[in-house]
Amino acid sequence: MTDALDMTEKPAAFKADDTAERTLGIILVSASAVAFALTGVLTKSIHADPLTITCWRGFFGSILITLYVLWRRRRSGGKESLRLGWRGWLLAVEGAAASIAFISAFKFTYVANVAVIYATSPFIAALLAFLLVREKFRTQIMVAAAVSLCGVAIMVGAGLGTGHLFGDGLALLMTTGSALYMIMVRAFRDEPVVWAGAVSAFLLFVLGWFVTDPLAVSARDVVLLAAFGCSFALASILWTEGSRLIPSAEAGLLGSAEVPFAILFALLFLAEVPPMASIIGGAIVLCAVFAHAGRDWVKAQSAGA
Repeated sequence: MTDALDMTEKPAAFKADDTAERTLGIILVSASAVAFALTGVLTKSIHADPLTITCWRGFFGSILITLYVLWRRRRSGGKESLRLGWRGWLLAVEGAAASIAFISAFKFTYVANVAVIYATSPFIAALLAFLLVREKFRTQIMVAAAVSLCGVAIMVGAGLGTGHLFGDGLALLMTTGSALYMIMVRAFRDEPVVWAGAVSAFLLFVLGWFVTDPLAVSARDVVLLAAFGCSFALASILWTEGSRLIPSAEAGLLGSAEVPFAILFALLFLAEVPPMASIIGGAIVLCAVFAHAGRDWVKAQSAGA
């Protein structure tokens, strides 16, 4: 009788554990989207050049991410390697270059433009994967990519002659770099990716230290720079931990919430209202992104059922 009761109770216990784990994953990934969304507001609030900002963000971010990596390594009994081969260093350098373009873009255009253009990174990643490694390009992605491209064209076209075209171009460059980074992470599965992120952040600190004058900042900016580095590290850690607990389709859908949060924060803290062309183009891109991510999530739910 006891054995029969145990057999009926164990599945319910496992189901409760799975539900709690999934709930935690949703909370962590959603929180990471909010933290990532602060990037535009913090960048525009700091009165310093982009390299100085990336320098200090890299300094504070690399410390916190390194502590996280060491903590995880200790929990695993030292099984997680900290050795970076040429692939790991390539990840670190490419990530650093994309970060510079990312921070610089916010200085030259609207937060909404950068956030929306960055939302197209999954589609650019799919295109680059097809061109570089001949990964299958799904029809669903082709349609979503074509729709989002129309939205980006409206936004970028509106920047002609307004001084925002350079920032939009940097956002496109950064998005392409981020898409390439996604492909490299998938290709270099055996590399310690999170540790490569910490090294990438430290490289930004070293570059900024020798190229700019990072000490020529006000006390107010020092506080904001520290907050920026902490939010960057926190967002990275939350995403890493949260995405381990939920399906990738669900993580991608929740991560897309970064875009509306970024636009909302820019409106609340910077009183930045993008022009109508950016709103229209952004709405088109967001519809494509959420429709694509939502369809993947529904498929994943059906497969799980």
